[in-house]
This record gives sequence, C-alpha cells and structure tokens, in this order.
Amino acid sequence: MRVALFGGSFDPPHHGHLAIATAAANALELDSVLFAPAGRQPLKLDGTVTSFDDRLAMVELACREDSRFTASEIDAPRADGLPNYTVDTLSELERKMPEAKRFNLVGADSFLSLPRWHQPARLLELAEWIVVSRPGFTIGSLSLLGLDVYQQSRVHLLDNVHEDIAATGLRGRLEAGDPCVDLIAPAVLDYIQSHHLYQ
Repeated sequence: MRVALFGGSFDPPHHGHLAIATAAANALELDSVLFAPAGRQPLKLDGTVTSFDDRLAMVELACREDSRFTASEIDAPRADGLPNYTVDTLSELERKMPEAKRFNLVGADSFLSLPRWHQPARLLELAEWIVVSRPGFTIGSLSLLGLDVYQQSRVHLLDNVHEDIAATGLRGRLEAGDPCVDLIAPAVLDYIQSHHLYQ
C-alpha cells in the first residue's frame, strides 16, 4: 500500500489540488492520496477563512473525481487549540498504517521552508516527500536546505504540473460573484453556493 498525505488549507479545494494529486498518484504509483485539511497551520496562525467542517465537506466532494482520493480528518483541529504539526500528523499516519509506504505531498514553496517546520529531520524519516516543482526550482535547491544524500534520496521532484492557482485569488473572485466554473468542481461549487461561503 502506497499512501500520500496531502495537507493544506483547501479553502476552497480547486482543480490545481486535483491536478497535483493526480500527477503524484500516477508518477509514484500511489494507491491512495489523503486530502487532509489542516486544523491550524503553524506557519499560518491567522487561520483560514472557512471552518474546518466546511473545508472537509468540500474536500469530500472534490475527492469524488478520482477513486484514489480520500478526504481525511487526520489533521483536524486539536482539542487543546495548539497548531497542527506535520510531524505529529505523519506520526499518527504511521501508527494507523504501519505497513504502508508513506509519502508527504507538498509544493516546492512549502518544502523550501522546511527548516522552519517543527522537527524537520524527523519529517524526512517519517515519510518520503513528493515535491511539486515550481518554475526555477531544481533538485539542486535541495542542497541549499542542508539535506544530506540520504535525505535527498527521500525527496521526489514532480516537475510536470503547472497549475498556478492561488486560493486567495479564487476567494476574491467568488466574493465578487464569479462562480469560477473553470477552476472548481461542480459539486464543490454547489456546496459553496448553498452554504453561502466566500460572500
């Protein structure tokens, strides 16, 4: 079983997220991609626009696009109100799926901030990483993070996805009344409209 954790705000989930997950699943022969909305991201403590429950519901609808995709509550808000650290989420995934080969799927911009993450060395022990490249990001960028040869061997670059969609821009368009039918799955759009989100 090959499983990737795909965390993020998903506020809202859009075609860019699905394209990244599809490319990763195809390239790394993944059996499952777990879309895990983050309860409270440590590097974005100002929070999300939309509640966790709404983001999870939208992710569940978006995941219907591919049988390999599953919405996951593994990164739900913590009862103690503390931030959700990826190292804790990956540790929980290891506990729940000890036999699985585990990956963590992130964008290159997030990966370059890895030294600022909680227990960065442990993160590379808990899972192999699938890094979605951005223009100008190369394998050489990994050495700038101070990764040793073993750590670099646990990083897989995915450089064939170029979906430059920013959720902030999407929310602005939705607020202005643009339904963004070109960027968001119909079922997710229906949810957004029926729950009066981003208005």
